[in-house]
Amino acid sequence: MAFVVTKLGFAALACSSLLAVYRSGGDPGTAAFVAGAGGTLALLFYFLRRLERGERRRNTKAAVWLLTTLLTAMFAARVAPLMPPVVASVVWLMAAGTVGAGFWTLVLNP
Repeated sequence: MAFVVTKLGFAALACSSLLAVYRSGGDPGTAAFVAGAGGTLALLFYFLRRLERGERRRNTKAAVWLLTTLLTAMFAARVAPLMPPVVASVVWLMAAGTVGAGFWTLVLNP
């Protein structure tokens, strides 16, 4: 059952990504962002599945942290320019806090 739900989730993600690229109006930056986020999410789910199976090796945890850091930076870079300067700095501070907490949790703790 979980396998079916996972496949449906990836199908929904793929359809949503294709729709976002279609609605981007031919903007290559938006298309690259959607493709990059989708690929990063797919890799993140792969490594999270490895963690669920009990492969708690340092490399797997580091890969999860790097991918979540990449996603956090991508979304913060996309959102911050749309905000007033004070709110944009809060967005970046929250992103840095998330990355730091993830590093402490996944990499520094055994």
